[in-house]
Amino acid sequence: MKKRWTIIIALLAVIIASIAYAYHEQKEPTAVEQKTVRIAYLPITHALPVFATKELETPDGPVHVELVKYGSWPELMDALNTGKVDAAAVLVELGVKAREQGIDVRAAALGHTEGNIIIVGNDINSVQDLKGKSFASPHKQSTHKILVDLMLEKAGLTENDVRVVEMSPPEMPAALAVGQIAGYTVAEPFGSLALALNRGKVFEDPNALWHDNICCALVFNGEFVDTHHELAKAFTKAYLDAGAYLDGHPEAQKAISKKYMKFKDPVIERSLQVISYKDLALTEERYQDLVHHMKHIDLIKTVPAYTDFVDTSLLP
Repeated sequence: MKKRWTIIIALLAVIIASIAYAYHEQKEPTAVEQKTVRIAYLPITHALPVFATKELETPDGPVHVELVKYGSWPELMDALNTGKVDAAAVLVELGVKAREQGIDVRAAALGHTEGNIIIVGNDINSVQDLKGKSFASPHKQSTHKILVDLMLEKAGLTENDVRVVEMSPPEMPAALAVGQIAGYTVAEPFGSLALALNRGKVFEDPNALWHDNICCALVFNGEFVDTHHELAKAFTKAYLDAGAYLDGHPEAQKAISKKYMKFKDPVIERSLQVISYKDLALTEERYQDLVHHMKHIDLIKTVPAYTDFVDTSLLP
């Protein structure tokens, strides 16, 4: 009798657990019900469309944006790759490299066009003057690193002549001021900051080195896209709409920038003069130019196909 009751109790426990699990599954938010998208960013002008998407959202809109601030690109990419965030405004080369390594990340759009800058010390007058000195970029996997190599190559130099180092953008103006580096290439507003402090000057034109160079992109975690495709698509539309809004409202660019980046007005104003949010399409032509340069300086070995990296199904 005791054994029979034990079996009955065990069966009841299984039934109750099954009902609870089914109820829990039923209560899990669907792609339609869930509205929040967690977006990782660094506080730079290249992430302004993400900030604008947040500022333009409405309580009854299809998307709620939760911004997650990071202090470095490696931290941000770890969060994106592992699904701690759903998407990120990130250096496009980091996304391509992750895809080459088999990590499921997918780009939807650019973060901006233009907006990169090359700064050197006031005593540097030619690329030849950089020989034997250090020159900084924010990350090996970046358009900034590509621009450095293109600049050296154009002048007949290589990294054997100039020591190219990685450095956090906020450290660059001070490092230039004390002579730790002879120059740097970076996202705004850290170039304009050196100009405002009279610690450096604009050097080569990035667009002359690489026409229509691209830098940052909106990149999603692939699992999030598969699980919440319509939400990812809704966010992408809101993001592109925000880019168009920024392009048509220069005054909003400044106001939103000041809210998310703690720089003085002249630095913000100058940085916004050299960046555009008008055309954020990550076209196949732009992608092929990007991966050509990445291969040229050995940033990647195997090029991911355009359709593997850019998810056009997210576009409106």
